[in-house]
Amino acid sequence: MSVTTPQPRSAAGGTPPRNRSHYLYAAVLVAVGLGILVGLVAPDLAVQLKPLGTAFVALIKMMIQPVIFCTIVIGVGSVRSAARVGKVGGLALIYFLVMSTVALAIGLVVGNVLHPGSGLQLTDEVASAGAAQAEGAGTTTDFLLGIIPTSLFSALTSGEVLETLLVALLVGFAIQAMGRTGEPVLRGVEHLQRVVFRVLSMVMWAAPVGAFGAMAAVVGETGVDALKSLAVLMIGFYLTCALFVFVVLGTVLKAVTGVNVFSLFKYLGREFLLILSTSSSESALPRLIAKMEHAGVDKPTVGVVVPTGYSFNLDGTAIYLTMASLFIASAMGDPLSIGEQVSLLLFMMVASKGAAGVTGAGMATLAGGLASHRPELLDGVGLIVGIDRFMSEARALTNFAGNSIATVVIAQWTGGLDRGRLDRVLSGELPFDETTMLDEDVAPAGERVPEPAGA
Repeated sequence: MSVTTPQPRSAAGGTPPRNRSHYLYAAVLVAVGLGILVGLVAPDLAVQLKPLGTAFVALIKMMIQPVIFCTIVIGVGSVRSAARVGKVGGLALIYFLVMSTVALAIGLVVGNVLHPGSGLQLTDEVASAGAAQAEGAGTTTDFLLGIIPTSLFSALTSGEVLETLLVALLVGFAIQAMGRTGEPVLRGVEHLQRVVFRVLSMVMWAAPVGAFGAMAAVVGETGVDALKSLAVLMIGFYLTCALFVFVVLGTVLKAVTGVNVFSLFKYLGREFLLILSTSSSESALPRLIAKMEHAGVDKPTVGVVVPTGYSFNLDGTAIYLTMASLFIASAMGDPLSIGEQVSLLLFMMVASKGAAGVTGAGMATLAGGLASHRPELLDGVGLIVGIDRFMSEARALTNFAGNSIATVVIAQWTGGLDRGRLDRVLSGELPFDETTMLDEDVAPAGERVPEPAGA
């Protein structure tokens, strides 16, 4: 039986607005190509274009905390039992730990097989570059204390995702405990969410300019020579990430939900393009939240799993830290023993929490781990400074892929997935509204309106 596909309505309730978003992402592709061309032809000019990319990523990050706050407050505040949120959060953390461990293991195996880094020479200039990276690394204690904001409201302006997550959960539980008296507050947050997503959709039109500036700058700074000299590490890292995403995560997704990983990634194709052009997984975080809700994952699951995953589910970063550590040790003629590999990388896995989406944070974590465990290898970090930007893209793409799959898998386990709607969304029957990023056929407080008859 045929089903009428809901269409986005205009503000006046008349003809639906025309979706022009496909022009936007075509422009992003063109901008990436032009950026690469400018970086190769005029590298000095290309480096000066870097602020364009930086400004666009800053605009997106400006929206992340309001999006997370609204999503979690609505999701938690609208469910009847706090145990539901606790179940989702606990299961998510266990899943993240298991997947990160698997990612570490795969990175160790590939790194020990390839032995990247053999034969490279360490110059004084490279050594100084490595030492400089260690200054940006923080400790595990700093990370834990950083979860607590200075004040209730500073969590919305600090730029720290985990601070926002903590405060949003507290506010959501408070509204939940208030019962009916908390409903007006919930309605207010829902209206605020609509405004936030409208602003986000406006910001997205600057994506081509940001992609052009970011890509031109990285090609201009890096050049072709650096890529050739470190090609083994780069190719090995990309292949390892692809193996983990499509074989390991793809198998988990298929086994738990029956969903094909390629169908899910096709639905999230624009987000992958955005990450590829900006090298930041955070640039796609708000859109991932909106798209997961549209695909049939309930608000409590999306609100807990996605923000938490961006700090704790760092599969790409785990693989990067593994292979980069082995690369540096091999290049400096001082290979790590298996015991040293395990202890160092477990430390890095903990220290890297909260670094997802921040370009260069992976290298800072790498430098900090080496400084604390094998300080004689710290100078070798400079060997990969030239290609870290390209490896950052693979880290971000892998982290994003892992979090998108985790959201669907955990929703299936906890009963928070509308499988019928997910199938219709992935088949293209229920298109995502790029204008509002919110569904008109979803009731307030996250209670979905029943599917049309015959669905």
